[in-house]
Amino acid sequence: MKDDEQGFDLARLLAERGGERYELHTRHLNHQLPRMLRTLGFDKVYERAEGAHFWDAEGNDYLDMLAGFGVMGLGRHHPVVRRALHDVLDASLADLTRFDCQPLPGLLAEKLLAHSPHLDRVFFGNSGTEAVETALKFARYATGKPRILYCDHAFHGLTTGSLSVNGETGFRDGFAPLLPDTAIALGDLDALRRELRRGDVAGLVVEPIQGKGVHASPPGFLREAQELLHRHKAVLIADEVQTGLGRTGDFYAYQHEEGVEPDLLCVAKALSGGYVPVGATLGKDWIFKRVYSSMDRVLVHSASFGSNAQAMAAGLAVLTVMEQEETVAHARRTGDLLRERLAALVGRYELLHEVRGRGLMIGIEFGRPSSLKLRSRWTMLQAARKGLFAQMVVVPLLQKHRILTQVSGDHLEVIKLIPPLVIGEPDVDRFVTAFTAVMDDAHSGGGLMWDFGRTLVKQAVANR
Repeated sequence: MKDDEQGFDLARLLAERGGERYELHTRHLNHQLPRMLRTLGFDKVYERAEGAHFWDAEGNDYLDMLAGFGVMGLGRHHPVVRRALHDVLDASLADLTRFDCQPLPGLLAEKLLAHSPHLDRVFFGNSGTEAVETALKFARYATGKPRILYCDHAFHGLTTGSLSVNGETGFRDGFAPLLPDTAIALGDLDALRRELRRGDVAGLVVEPIQGKGVHASPPGFLREAQELLHRHKAVLIADEVQTGLGRTGDFYAYQHEEGVEPDLLCVAKALSGGYVPVGATLGKDWIFKRVYSSMDRVLVHSASFGSNAQAMAAGLAVLTVMEQEETVAHARRTGDLLRERLAALVGRYELLHEVRGRGLMIGIEFGRPSSLKLRSRWTMLQAARKGLFAQMVVVPLLQKHRILTQVSGDHLEVIKLIPPLVIGEPDVDRFVTAFTAVMDDAHSGGGLMWDFGRTLVKQAVANR
């Protein structure tokens, strides 16, 4: 048989065409992505990954402090999740018939609800933004009210409904008209009272810890907001797409505040095991029973690929691993260690202003220095584009120390650390050592870091 008659061969395809990855993206996908990666020197070629590490073709290892924006809670290629996916494929299940009840969705819902004792039912979709869309629809229908409140700087997804409750104008610009929802400041109970008095609010959607900037809701805000919402027959929606499943040192981030019991809860990302996209909206029984109020409404909200066997198997494996390996407690301990060691550097570096967060969701914020020499350079960066200094830290962390991180939002001088929850003390040592070296370089006033800063300034000015 000729080679071209042997059917699909993935290994051969990657061997022959994998080197074209950046050119293929430039020609056929988002052409700005490879341009951005090349500008930053992030155009790496990673060959394989395991746990919290990547390796390139030369065998160099990279520490992942990004976890695919939080998707890789258990790291990459966890053997239990891999085996579960092999098993479900080998089982040749009669999946997605749409007119039967397969066991895996019920089993995953049961296991997920066991960690959410005040919630009763689950809808499975395919992503975090879809989980939020579901919550918005359910809140509106169950309360009979049209308007959702959200918080400034929130991120709840990029599809049209979730974009309507996105607190960042950079994502919203050019996509109007959106739904007529209303922003309040995170923690502003007076604004919440004022909006609720209008009588048309279905609910408040809130991240217990905002991903943009890593800002936690003020102590007591969620509990008091919940009481106000219920008094006005509205619901509390907790968006735990990034913060859920152990990220903050508890199974859910809202559990840091006693007495909070969201009416609707959105999860995704880490539930996938890093393999099969999945999102879930958990809710109270009365909400689901109002939405699905009769057999005529049995498909009033559904998803073609929702509850597919591969996603359900991955989710079951993820939750089993988390229970058996005590992942949540490990994330709390490791996060405390990392945050404490970084916080100890604040007094050492005038450019380093604050380290905050919970568990393994940590924000490192930079600010205006006091010394004249550094202050003039800081001012130059800020005049060109706010957020450039944080990018100046991210770049040498990757290029010189092989550590992948991210800036925590556009125009923010904050780096966000959301590594796989499986990192250990050696990984903490490696990051703190590298970060210290980068900050030493920044405060020396010379070196490659400020040279790169000038390159970023030129690029920012050119893009205006």
